[in-house]
Amino acid sequence: MNAVTAPVGSYAVDTDTGRVGLVMGYEGPYVQLRPPGGGREWDCELEAVRVATSAERIKAMNAYSNARSRGEVV
Repeated sequence: MNAVTAPVGSYAVDTDTGRVGLVMGYEGPYVQLRPPGGGREWDCELEAVRVATSAERIKAMNAYSNARSRGEVV
């Protein structure tokens, strides 16, 4: 599965940065990703996105949950 077939609402990895984000939509040659739990969207080129594995999704959500429990701004 590549970025073009990653449905809105699924999690993907920005391979340029290693960040995991929720696919919010597509705008021209970019995929719009949002961090787990919300936050500022970022654009990622289609070629630099792949669907996140289950382990990557869990790791990203755990990091978000841990940051919230420590009172960090996420």
